[in-house]
Amino acid sequence: MNLTVALTGASGAVFGREMLRALESDERVARVHFVASENSLRVLAEELGLSGRNDLLEKLLGAPPMKTVQHSDADIGAAIASGSYPSNGMIILPCSMGTLAAIAHGLANSLIARAADVTLKERRPLILCVRETPFNRIHLRNMTLAADAGAVIFPCIPAFYNHPIDSTEMARQFVFRILAHIGLPQPGAFVWKADE
Repeated sequence: MNLTVALTGASGAVFGREMLRALESDERVARVHFVASENSLRVLAEELGLSGRNDLLEKLLGAPPMKTVQHSDADIGAAIASGSYPSNGMIILPCSMGTLAAIAHGLANSLIARAADVTLKERRPLILCVRETPFNRIHLRNMTLAADAGAVIFPCIPAFYNHPIDSTEMARQFVFRILAHIGLPQPGAFVWKADE
């Protein structure tokens, strides 16, 4: 698979980090295109203690990337901005309300918004892991607009029935749910088993 992952300026940087790590280690994934919005850099600094763009990908992965490449959000000429570039989908995790609004209204004013717009027009999976609470009517309307256009609204709402031991495990299991949704089930994913 060839996937795009974007991190935007909403709380939940640990989710994005765990997504990148899962995809980097998954043999079924050939290439990951990574884009961090300008606002995500502050969240990464505050939540994960990671600062600056230099070596950001290596810091997130904990090792040099083997198949993940980073693009600037200002680079609207990147391959993922074109529908002719082969892709299996895009995941925005976390997805800020500002990014959601840009996508829902087709602004294509950054690489993230343009790549999402291309994903929708080519009828490829677009997973928007929105992160805000409470939602106001604008947020809800934008989610409906994006869903009507073909996006999957997948809010950052982790599960607790698997008794996660910490926030990293909680984020990892949430990421595994997303990946199962796009056809990449992960070893170690919690699967609910009803009583026999």
